[in-house]
Amino acid sequence: MGFELFIGGRYLRAKQKQAFISLITILSIAGVAVGVMALIVVIAVMTGFETDLKSRILGGQSQVMLMRRGDAFTDYRRVLQEVEKVEGVEAATPFILSQIMLRAKYGTTGAVLRGIDPDSAGRVMETLQQIDLPEPISVQPSQSSTPIIPGIILGRELARNLGVSEGDVIHLISPQSMLTPMGRVPAIKQFKVAGFFESGMYEFDQTFAFIHIKDAQKLMRMPDAVSGLDIRVTDIYDASNVAQKITAKLGFPFWARDWMQMNRNLFKALKLERRVMFIILALIILVAAFNIASSLIMMVMGKTRDIAILKAMGATASSIRKIFVFNGMVIGAIGTLLGLVLGLVICEVLKHIDIHELAGDIYYFTTSLPVKLDVVDVISIIIAALVICFLATLYPARQAAKLNPVDAIRFG
Repeated sequence: MGFELFIGGRYLRAKQKQAFISLITILSIAGVAVGVMALIVVIAVMTGFETDLKSRILGGQSQVMLMRRGDAFTDYRRVLQEVEKVEGVEAATPFILSQIMLRAKYGTTGAVLRGIDPDSAGRVMETLQQIDLPEPISVQPSQSSTPIIPGIILGRELARNLGVSEGDVIHLISPQSMLTPMGRVPAIKQFKVAGFFESGMYEFDQTFAFIHIKDAQKLMRMPDAVSGLDIRVTDIYDASNVAQKITAKLGFPFWARDWMQMNRNLFKALKLERRVMFIILALIILVAAFNIASSLIMMVMGKTRDIAILKAMGATASSIRKIFVFNGMVIGAIGTLLGLVLGLVICEVLKHIDIHELAGDIYYFTTSLPVKLDVVDVISIIIAALVICFLATLYPARQAAKLNPVDAIRFG
């Protein structure tokens, strides 16, 4: 192999009259480098977004949700004890869930109301640890004759949309109707804003409002009943198996869903996006591979007499083929290495770029791009680049190996 490497190295160092071939070689290296760099940076950013999104979702959403088909259930304390005995379950908490309308002085908007148990909710969802709803969650107004107003905690974006601040009174309109002399009307109850929460997910902070589960039971006319249980598991990637165990243990009409099922479409879309971006950016390397092929073809045309002489001296077709495959792979390897270095440097720079100017509904509550380099992704990109470059060398190398030394010397 030393002979092939020596000749291949000589051919890579083009003479002055072969400067054009040398320029194509440089452009080929640059093309491969740009393609590898773009792939590494884009895939790292997308992996970072996906990882960050997962952590934010798990911060504001239970890892497993247990509900009863058709209706709320009243024997939730017994069910809670049964669930906590299931292998893999770390903690559980009851909740009440309902669509509501919130009306404030400066606006009205829809929201999702969650009634929670402050004593246990923080053990299940990290975001709920910041929610302080003492029992009773109420503030006594200045006039003693006025009934006690229970407290409510709003998502930061929801409060901003309503134009309310801590201590303001808002009206909660429930879908549960009340029978009055004028017929049935929606139930309306006053709540005092006791605070705000920030989950890091714009959709959550714009949608959710929290009250004490006992206040929710009164409001929704669900005495001693809940909508379901939020469950935390010891291993988030085993949540699906835990959900199946819970469903099997409790049986019909109970059903449990894990966080991956609840966000299946989102994660499928992210995975598809990663694949499409990989394919699109790999086309940059493919274009560079055509440059490599062109460079080698021109090199073969310029070295026809040299190839004939080598064959006449005893070089086999396999040796000639290896010379040009080696040339192409050197170009590809140099471009891949440069692209790898540039990609790693740019990823490190992106970690320190401030993106506060992005709107909350685009990307929420972060100071820099969530770049995450995965070793498997980097290795896959390097292998893909080298394979494409190798394929680009096959045709020129094959043509060089097929040259007839007699014809090449006669007409070369």
